[in-house]
Formats: sequence, structure tokens, C-alpha cells
Amino acid sequence: MHTHMASSKEEAQVGVIETTKGIEVDNAWEFLDNHRNASLKDPIDLTKLRRKIDWRIVPLMFAAYTIQFLDKIILNYAGVMTIRQDLNLQGNDFTNISTFTFVGQALFEIPNIYFLQRVPAAKWLGFNILAWAIATGSAAASKDYQTLLVSRVFLGIFEATVAPSLMLISSQWYTKSEQAPRISFWLLGLGMGQIFGGLVSFGFQHFTPEQSPLAGWRVMFLTLGVLTLVIGVAVLVFLPDTPMKAKWLSDNEKVALLKHVSVNQTGIENHRFRAGEVVEALGDPQIWLLLVSILLLSGTGGIVTTYSSTVIRNLGYSPKEATLLNMPSGAVNIVFTLLTGYGIRKQSNRWAFIIACIIPGMIGGGLMSFLPVSNKAGILTGIYLVNSVVAPLAIFYSWTVANVAGATKRAFAVAAISFIFCIGNLISPQTFQARDAPEYRPAKITVLATQAGCAVTTFTLFLYYVWQNKKRENTSESETEEAFMSPDVWKRMTDRENLRFRYSY
Repeated sequence: MHTHMASSKEEAQVGVIETTKGIEVDNAWEFLDNHRNASLKDPIDLTKLRRKIDWRIVPLMFAAYTIQFLDKIILNYAGVMTIRQDLNLQGNDFTNISTFTFVGQALFEIPNIYFLQRVPAAKWLGFNILAWAIATGSAAASKDYQTLLVSRVFLGIFEATVAPSLMLISSQWYTKSEQAPRISFWLLGLGMGQIFGGLVSFGFQHFTPEQSPLAGWRVMFLTLGVLTLVIGVAVLVFLPDTPMKAKWLSDNEKVALLKHVSVNQTGIENHRFRAGEVVEALGDPQIWLLLVSILLLSGTGGIVTTYSSTVIRNLGYSPKEATLLNMPSGAVNIVFTLLTGYGIRKQSNRWAFIIACIIPGMIGGGLMSFLPVSNKAGILTGIYLVNSVVAPLAIFYSWTVANVAGATKRAFAVAAISFIFCIGNLISPQTFQARDAPEYRPAKITVLATQAGCAVTTFTLFLYYVWQNKKRENTSESETEEAFMSPDVWKRMTDRENLRFRYSY
């Protein structure tokens, strides 16, 4: 008797619920089982409910992703200020600082798999935002290459959880078709970071020694550190761990929402770590195709996050002009991200939208690679067009949380996606070698080649999903909302174990 009670207590602590049938189910089913009568009350308008959730959840996710990208990309803008001279950065020092930011981020994705499974994503996200706020602000105190490098490595470590946490949070609140525009919206933080970062840098470039005892780039890092701190507190306080714990939703609204998202068949919350799901993920072709696609897609990372301002400046523009001329990159990013997010909501066909965004990126890579330096307008157009390939990142994110089921497998998948994105961004700046300045032609050709490769792997992934769905057509019917009270709907299974699961493409 005592042993049974201890076991039950342990299971409750890790967020595992066992039904009377002995089936391990998601915590959402326990809430539904305890609120069976709520579904019999007045019907809920899903459109109004979705709008209510959007206003509470999406702005916080957008703020978190924007400040993450802004804190990272601000090094790009500091590069055209006085940071190189003040810290005596030589040769590839600046490139290495950017690279090792992603080294820290990539390495921490490994333990991040465990924390994403065991700790509520919202709380884990908020804690890490506070931590990287300190890392951002401390960069202002850098005295040389080594001290700046350390602060940026810690920045990468604490930013490791941002995209994985936001992907998991998005999957808790929305159906597969609804996830794409919401993920696209918080991913607008990339474009907004480019635009806002340009304005911030332009403003701080006007600081003179007479106006401030600190260099403009130092004040810039301090200011962003404080802003990041505020956003971290907001996420901790206002972002619920799960829909079941949202104080601003009634029980009736919570039941209606859980019924609505039950068709995902990916669950809401389950904290038991299953090593077998990691093994399954490692042998899953879709995971590998996603990883290769994102690795290739991130071949533009050197241009987007680190060197765009430098490339523009090398066309003969002043630092202030280079900063302002880089801002349209953010606008291109925003336009393509919005179009793909809402296009998928209406038409699906994720694979087609990815390729449609890659084509302008390839054109941009070609313009940068093969136009003479004297053709400033053409090269600027190329730099702007390359930013169209940021939009597919939102699609790959939504693809991952839509098509990977099983709590541990999904935590592994989102962390692996973020890890490989870091690897791509780690490699990409290294294509910008000091010996290739000022044209950096090998780096520009790399952008063209990697995007072409990404188009091929994306189409292969589409064919794989079509094949998998056809294999399951004669095995069982797909799930509907009407079965949301059945424990089987919330049974913990991976996408490969659940024959009712259908892949979105």
C-alpha cells in the first residue's frame, strides 16, 4: 500500500497520468476527465477564443524572439561602429566571436532536450531570458577580444532554448494549421530585429566622447540588456505553463480549446522522459531530412546575422549609411514571413512555400556573387533578396511540431532543429574570411549553393510525407475533435506508433 502511494506521488510529480486501463496519457486528459460537465455548458465561439489567446500569448512569444535576435544581431551593427578599434580586434577575431556565440548555443541544445521535457517551456524560457539579459549587458564591459568572446558564448548558451521553447508553446495552444501563422508571427522578430537594430545602431553611432564616457556600442549593449531583462520578467509572470493553468481562461474555455487541439495528436504536457523516443527519432528519416534542410537553409546566416552591414559598407558607404541601408533586409524578411504563414493557413502546401521563398534567395545569392562591385544597386538588391530565405525557417518550425509526436521525441526534435540551425550559423560566418575581403565572393557563392540544396531536400521531405500517409490510408481513420474525451486520443504515442497520425505537408 505504501509502495503504491509513493509510486503514484512520483508519477504525479513528473506529470504522468495513468487511466484505469493502464494507458499512459497526457495531462490534458486528466483535466478533461475532471471537467466533463464543462463541455455541456454554453458553446464557446472558437474564433473569439482564438483571438483571446492570440492577444495573450503571441505578443510575448514575439517579444522573446525579437529580443533574442536583436541581442545576437547587434554585434553586426557594432561591427560598423568602433568596437574593432576599441577592443583591438584583428584578422578573423570578429568572425570568431560570431561563430562561438553559436558554439555555445549549439552545445547547450544537448542538455536542453532534458530540460524541455522536465520543466514547463514557459518557465524555462523566462529564466533563460533573464540570464542572457545579463550576458548582453556584460558585453559593454568588454576590454579585449577574450572578454567579449566569453560574454557572447554565454549569450549563446542561454539563448539555446528560445526557438525550441516557442515551438513547444505554439503546439500547446493551436492546431497544426493554426500553428504556421502564429509561428510566422513570432518569427517576425528576425525582421523587426534587423530594422530596430539598424535604428538603435544609427542612434548610438551619434554618441561622442563629449556626450558620454562610454563608446556608443557599449551604451547600446547596456540598453538592450535592460530591455531584455524587462521582457524576461514579463514572460515569467504572464505566459502560462499550459492552457490548463491559464488563469484568464474559464474551465469551459479550457475544455473547448483542448477539444479543438486534440486533433493534433501530439499532446499538451507529459514530463516523463522516454529514452526509446530519442532512439526512434535518431532513426526517423523525416528528422534527418528536416535537419539537412535547415543546415542548408542556414547557409545564409553569415549574411543575415553578422556580415550584411560590413558587405554594404565595403561598397563604399559610411557606417551610418551602411546601417540604414541594411534595414530593408528586415522588411523583406517580414513580408515573406507573413505571406508564407498565412498562405499555409489557407492553402497548406508547406513544401511549395519553402521553395517559393528559396528561389528569390538564390537569385539574391547570384546577384551578390557575380555582379561587379561597381553595381551597388544590384548587389544591394541581392542582399535584400537573400533575406527571403528566413521565412522558410518558420515553416520548418511548424512542420516539426506538427509532424513529430511523443513528448520526449518532440523535445528532442525541436532541440535538434535548433542545434543544426546553430551549426549552420556557426559554419556560415567562417565563409567570410579576411583574405577574401572586401568582396567575400566564396561566401556569396555558398549562399547560392546551399539554397539550391535546401530546395532539393525540401521536395524529398514532401515526397516522404506523401508516401507515409498513403501507407496509413488503409490502416485506420484519422482522428476528429468528437473523440476528444477518449483516453486513446491523449495516449502517449509517437507519430510512428500512432497509425491514426497523419503528416502535414
